[in-house]
Amino acid sequence: MLEKAKKAVPVEVPDRLDVKVGFACNNHCRFCVQGEKRKKYGRRSKEEIYKILERNAEGRGGVVFTGGEPSLHPDILDLASRARELGYKSIQIQTNGRMFAYEKFCRDAIEAGVTEFSPALHGHTAALHDYLTTVEGSFEQTVRGIRNLKNLGQKVVTNSVITRSNFRHLPEIAELLVDLRVDQYQLAFVHPVGSAGPDCNFASIVPRFELLEGYLHDALQVGIDAGLAVMTEAVPYCFMKGYEQYVGERIMPSTRIFDAEGVIEEYRDYRLEEGKSKGPPCAKCDLDDICEGPWREYTDSYGWAEFKPVISKHNKH
Repeated sequence: MLEKAKKAVPVEVPDRLDVKVGFACNNHCRFCVQGEKRKKYGRRSKEEIYKILERNAEGRGGVVFTGGEPSLHPDILDLASRARELGYKSIQIQTNGRMFAYEKFCRDAIEAGVTEFSPALHGHTAALHDYLTTVEGSFEQTVRGIRNLKNLGQKVVTNSVITRSNFRHLPEIAELLVDLRVDQYQLAFVHPVGSAGPDCNFASIVPRFELLEGYLHDALQVGIDAGLAVMTEAVPYCFMKGYEQYVGERIMPSTRIFDAEGVIEEYRDYRLEEGKSKGPPCAKCDLDDICEGPWREYTDSYGWAEFKPVISKHNKH
């Protein structure tokens, strides 16, 4: 195992508004958490989103436009401009990155007020990334988008979803992200709902924690050694020994989400009450109070045998 860093790079986490502007997407990822929403819901109108931004500006330091693919919304630049007018300090587009392969679009987004870009890269090669997105050429466009944004001096915070197909390549994905000069990267364990749900692609998409743990640690270390901010999402503490300070849930901002079916007032409450689960090993774990546990669909299918409680030497006696 690589030598571990002593200190994590600090990450700013202002309270945040998450607005899903629509569910159209030019990728069709095998693990998409939104599943078939693209067929069920249209995009929100500019006027509706303006009202959401206006009613929620007070006390929210940041807004993130999500989807679907928000860069496909015809009014995305106007939305960013309105958010800036309303005083949102951080304006992020969470994206597959493909539209940013066009330098003019990058410049237009920056001019409109976008302060942070969050493209998703799921493989270190076109073959792997394009397999997961099911769109040939998507890797090339996403990588070009990241290069464009960094060449324009922008903050780039990437997300890579951990799947059965890519977990052994996490260190290589991390090396590519370092080479691309991203500011921060997140390695997020796949949420087994939507396209990755038990009734869909679960068996071919969702890996076992006990198999990916070492690859994940090595991938984090690549970024740590390069001085990047790195973190995980939805990986319980019992699989993060020595890397506990990089558990993303420690610093996730308070977030209100405007989704298709309604409003999630506080995303953390949703994760704890509906999204994640706790099992028999958790009750014995010293970190039970701070750990959210795995996604409940994971243990519904795989059980709790691989989860080993973290017990300090003091508590063993």
